[in-house]
Amino acid sequence: MPGFQASAPEAVLDALFLPFSDGLLQLPADGAALFLRARDGFRLRELASRNWLCEQSFKPFADALTRSGFHVGEAPAEARFKQVLVLPPRQREEARAWFAKAARYASGGGVVVACVPNAEGAKSAQADLAALLGTVSHLSKHKCRVFWGVSDASCDQALLEAWLELDRPRPNAAGYISRPGLFAWDRVDAASALLAEHLPQDLHGRVADFGAGYGYLAAQIIARCPKVTALDLYEAEARALEPARLNVEQALREQARELAFELHWHDVTQGVVRRYDAVVCNPPFHQGRADLPDLGRAFITQAAHALLPHGRLWLVANRHLPYEATLTAHFEQVRSVAMQEGFKVIEASEVRG
Repeated sequence: MPGFQASAPEAVLDALFLPFSDGLLQLPADGAALFLRARDGFRLRELASRNWLCEQSFKPFADALTRSGFHVGEAPAEARFKQVLVLPPRQREEARAWFAKAARYASGGGVVVACVPNAEGAKSAQADLAALLGTVSHLSKHKCRVFWGVSDASCDQALLEAWLELDRPRPNAAGYISRPGLFAWDRVDAASALLAEHLPQDLHGRVADFGAGYGYLAAQIIARCPKVTALDLYEAEARALEPARLNVEQALREQARELAFELHWHDVTQGVVRRYDAVVCNPPFHQGRADLPDLGRAFITQAAHALLPHGRLWLVANRHLPYEATLTAHFEQVRSVAMQEGFKVIEASEVRG
């Protein structure tokens, strides 16, 4: 999940626009700007032109921007902007890739403006942008730091190219294709590994992976469940989709299997259209540093709605998360399969209603 706490966007946006409200920077006269990892909020709606292009890879945040009337998409590689704003993530390699992308889009004298909460590495992020652009200015507000600089001839082009490469999908320590900033991007998540270990061989038909990430569980379904004939991967973070596709294709090659699969950039808490013989998931339960178990409860609820009457949900979660009431509200049968290393694997079946 992205690295902002649920209450943070308004404070971050207010700090981001501080150089403009203080008169240190001017908003583009033509009303055009690029906002990378954009977030919707009052301050954005108040100050930004609807001509701004907002890039946001996390589906719920992208949907919020669209509802507010902003154009959400990806700028062509050759496009250049006088103003590029960016909200860098906590993960440093991913943040550096975003800085490089911002500097490239602002090259030729455009201004890059970034804002980071102090508790999420603001000083380090400012130092990174300064290393790239040569010099930056900064202000502080709401326990956030906003910093900016010009992308011109002083920009370190070698560093820019090296940092752009940080976002390229590549093998992690476990051999799966991933990229910085994805959940457990550099390893196999222990909870997902526990769930994979207990997946039954008799899973069959069409299966959905809710919150598929870079595709680890989907690859394990292919390897362990020979009766599965179709697989749908649902993931709210668009940056995970290409690694997931590559990992599924690799798993199919390794198992010498033919299996129909589709990837969906989708927020499963809003429900899905298709119906499934099984749903497998390791649902997210936090955003930034805040535990939000309602996310997991929403995954369970939508999994129940997505299952055929005979369908089964296979779920892994942290032991302390209070999911049992939600599970028993939607399923007649709820069975604890494993309890290990702080995680629980649960099978739920016989959907109520």
